[in-house]
Amino acid sequence: MMNDELRITGTALVLSALLLSSCAVFAPDERAELNNGLPEQFSLYGDGATDAENRWWESFQSLELNLLVEEALTNSPTIQQAWARLAQAEAIAIKAGAARYPSLDYDAKVSGARNSNIDHTIENASLGLNASYEVDLWGRIKSQTEAAAFDRDASREQLKTAAITLASQTALSWTGIMAQRLQTELIHRQLESNKTSLELIELRFRKSLATALDVYQQRQAVAGTESRIPLAELREELLFNGLAALLGRADFKTLEIPDDPLPTLSNLPSIGIPADVLANRPDVRQAGLSLQSADWTVSAARADRLPAIRLTASANYGNNNTIDLFDDWFANLAASVTGPIFDGGRRKAEVARARAVVNERLATYRATVVNAIKEVEDALVSEQKQREYIIALDRNLELSRKSYGEAVNRYRNGLIAYLPVLVELVSLQNLERDRVEAQYNLLRYRINLYRALGGSWTNELETPSFESEEPS
Repeated sequence: MMNDELRITGTALVLSALLLSSCAVFAPDERAELNNGLPEQFSLYGDGATDAENRWWESFQSLELNLLVEEALTNSPTIQQAWARLAQAEAIAIKAGAARYPSLDYDAKVSGARNSNIDHTIENASLGLNASYEVDLWGRIKSQTEAAAFDRDASREQLKTAAITLASQTALSWTGIMAQRLQTELIHRQLESNKTSLELIELRFRKSLATALDVYQQRQAVAGTESRIPLAELREELLFNGLAALLGRADFKTLEIPDDPLPTLSNLPSIGIPADVLANRPDVRQAGLSLQSADWTVSAARADRLPAIRLTASANYGNNNTIDLFDDWFANLAASVTGPIFDGGRRKAEVARARAVVNERLATYRATVVNAIKEVEDALVSEQKQREYIIALDRNLELSRKSYGEAVNRYRNGLIAYLPVLVELVSLQNLERDRVEAQYNLLRYRINLYRALGGSWTNELETPSFESEEPS
């Protein structure tokens, strides 16, 4: 009987091998070049060494910023979530790859029964080993494994994108806090200057050299400046809270930022060509990997519509006496072919769905490429025009100071009323505040440029400790 079973099983295995040799394995078709139509160069160039591959925030020459970025890349809940998603994707890839190998299970049983009539206990023991394996005729398992591997790689690129975004957000928050402090300090200085002017005008009023209207107008200027202080302090506090939350600190009061001046920018980094930027952008790589995963998912869905061959083997040991357990055993080999006959169109619909996902991810990839080029172009032109604006603003600020000084002199000599002086004062103080904001915006555009360029520094990210912890 055992020989007949083995002979039948051997015949099935031969037929399986013949079928396997004549099968066409499903795999994605070669995709045409996706980046056709890219511009050959950007509209502007940098004149310095590229910082995209390095830790660009170190060019700001601030130990405080370096420590904050390192803390964010380690403790931020955002980066920890990204690490956890990568761990999930790696586990899924291992799980999908396990289907390429045979599975082996065991089943052990021991039972006892007591016969009261003969005062005897009967013991039964059995041990079973079961192995199964699916012959990957059409490449379904291979396709699922490849799709999971590309999803894992895409998750790793998503982690790198999160790190780049986190570093830029930390730098923006840090520079924003310092810029807002400068604004608050400037408003306080302007308030003190306005109060001094008010004292002088009140003195002139008591000597009948100024009118009551002059006093009221200057008091209004003092009140207007005072009203700016609470809002400036509010913005600074909100920036502090935002940075603390970004770092993953629950106690916001533990964050301290020294009163340093705004950093001076180095030369514009070398930009390269658009193809270089795309190679350095993890979000572009993620979109490409997700597209490849979708291609393999289509192949798996197509293969799932065809028959599958599964091989099984089992060995069972049993005896009424546990001592003689392995004296009584039998083995079994079997092969089976299963395939769909009618499923209401479920598998066909799955193929259509998978192809629609491919179309969606193809559009997503193209949108990501276009957005990457746009972000670099936006950052380049923004920095260029911001520098031009600052030059013009400095010229306007110098002229405003001269106009204000001339208006004060003419007022003191009784040649004009106080209103022109007040107009010049308000204009000058607005320009001074605009100058601080303009310097911060210049830093913001540079940080946006570094973020848009991507970089390979994310390859140095260290896996957090929880990643290697084994469950207890």
